[in-house]
Amino acid sequence: MAVRLRLSRIGRKGLPIYRIVAIDSRKARDGEALDILGTYNALNGEILNLNINKIDSWMKKGAQMLDNVKRLYRKAKTRQEQSIVL
Repeated sequence: MAVRLRLSRIGRKGLPIYRIVAIDSRKARDGEALDILGTYNALNGEILNLNINKIDSWMKKGAQMLDNVKRLYRKAKTRQEQSIVL
């Protein structure tokens, strides 16, 4: 089973909000997720929450990140490092 970290839409029409999920690559975009890792508001580009520890554990298990999730992960990781420095 190939696990991917990708976005799953939960927002209503005109208000896109996505969950960042770990899901089998053969499932549909909004199919049943193995694990919910965070949420992202696409309207204003804000990461509402992101569990970096869970993402790291899925990556150690061999999951592959899609490009959009990789971009959000890097953004959250740098924001976390900046808050530690301050």
